[in-house]
Amino acid sequence: MKHLLNLLAAVSLLIWGTHLVRTGILRVFGANLRQLIAHSVSNRFTAVLSGIGVTAVVQSSTATALIVSSFVGQGLVGLPAALAVMLGADVGTSVMAVVFSMDLSWLSPLFIFAGVVLFISRKDTAVGRVGRVLIGLGLMLLALRLITESTTVLTQSPTVRTLLGALTSDLLLEIFTGAILAIVAYSSLATVLLTAALAGSGGIPPDVALGLVLGANLGSGVLAVLTTMKANVQTRQVPLGNLFFKIIGVIIMTPLTGLWLQHVRPYVPEIAALVVLFHLAFNVVVGIICIGLTGTVARVVQRLLPKEKAQAAGTRPQHLDPSALATPSLAISCAAREALHQADVVESMLLGLHKVIRTDDLQLAQDLRKLDDEVDGLYSAIKYYMTKISREALDEREGRRWADIISFTINMEQIGDIIERVLIDIEDKKIKKGRQFSEAGMEEINELHARLIDNLRLAMSVFLNGSVRDAQKLLEEKARFRDLEHAYSATHLARLSDNTVQSIETSSLHIDLISELKRINSLLCSVAYPILESAGALAPSRLKTMVDQG
Repeated sequence: MKHLLNLLAAVSLLIWGTHLVRTGILRVFGANLRQLIAHSVSNRFTAVLSGIGVTAVVQSSTATALIVSSFVGQGLVGLPAALAVMLGADVGTSVMAVVFSMDLSWLSPLFIFAGVVLFISRKDTAVGRVGRVLIGLGLMLLALRLITESTTVLTQSPTVRTLLGALTSDLLLEIFTGAILAIVAYSSLATVLLTAALAGSGGIPPDVALGLVLGANLGSGVLAVLTTMKANVQTRQVPLGNLFFKIIGVIIMTPLTGLWLQHVRPYVPEIAALVVLFHLAFNVVVGIICIGLTGTVARVVQRLLPKEKAQAAGTRPQHLDPSALATPSLAISCAAREALHQADVVESMLLGLHKVIRTDDLQLAQDLRKLDDEVDGLYSAIKYYMTKISREALDEREGRRWADIISFTINMEQIGDIIERVLIDIEDKKIKKGRQFSEAGMEEINELHARLIDNLRLAMSVFLNGSVRDAQKLLEEKARFRDLEHAYSATHLARLSDNTVQSIETSSLHIDLISELKRINSLLCSVAYPILESAGALAPSRLKTMVDQG
């Protein structure tokens, strides 16, 4: 029992080490890896090479699948190119299996020691995250040695030898078992390394090991499909296409396992090496055969998962991809796009508000008020999505972006609430009572509203691009808007002194309306503050003054 527990603990350590390496690499190089993939999909062959390189670093074809799937979901990468990347990703993870199968256990204490020192001394920096990766590598190497030692002891038991002998009866069962292990471990790499270690120590026969390797490859394809099940259709297309490649590979390589043992084993006496080289051969063969089929498989997948019809603005979250949460930097980008979607709905409300003021369209006013529920729903969805992004996984710049997105969505939600209140006032104090603004008053409202629309679009640009020049322009617009609001309040009082009937009847509504428009503008202009602060273009005293005045 003790040796069995040691084996289970070593397997757990291997899975955990793989997780540390994968998440650590994504935290340090996530944005750069995404850029590498995005810039290397001009043709299928460079796409394959990028898949090999990224997955060799990340050590997870599933993580690469999630990144590429998100690109397809956002329309940044075509499906055939994404499938080519995945062919390379599978080769990349098999190359790493070969590397880890070598006797590198002497590096384990060095990696763990150096990693702990870096992680503890610089925990919240890129150096600390590199330390996390080194700890993961050290644990993986240590776990492989412990697995070998534990299985060597276990296989000396007659009972265990009898049980292992029963595993040679059914290749389909071995493939199924390997697939389940890859799904449970969330890593085909860990499963293949475990299988190689067990076979190398005599824990399982070589033919059983090859069956488990086939299953591990199939399981990694199923895992990516399961992980993206709740994503949009375009995102789900990549894992499904890659699963087709896996199935083709299993069909081709299953009859060849006997030939592999017969013809390759004499040249590779070490069983562990024989197993990982079979894993590499599997993915190389699949890559060679399927590189010319990416277009065909893409068309088949698109028929099975046809593109969704475009949703009307504001109907539901469009960009909050759950699969992107595995890559925090990618999830931040998804949340930012959804925040802009929320701002688009607010813009629709703001444009409709002006039409209601001009035309007294009561039905439109009621429809616009319902849009506020959409804005609130998007705010809740974005906020919930953001809480699932690990703050520890973000670097300093991404951490600021996280805070900026939350602030932006809160402001949009508050603007939606203000517009709803204004609509209610217009219904009660203007439309239902049949009152009209004076011609001069209406011109003032038109001027403020036009500036507000321009400032909303400028604020969205600042939020998206982080332009210091646009942020400065936005603050200038805030001061100009405030001056106009003061001036128009004074001219309205002058019209009251002249006993203008329309101005007297709508006085309260007019004053409240321009005041609320000013509040909306202040919320929009607050987008500029973090941009200017980060650039050192806004002194703290200036910030306080402008907030007080706003």
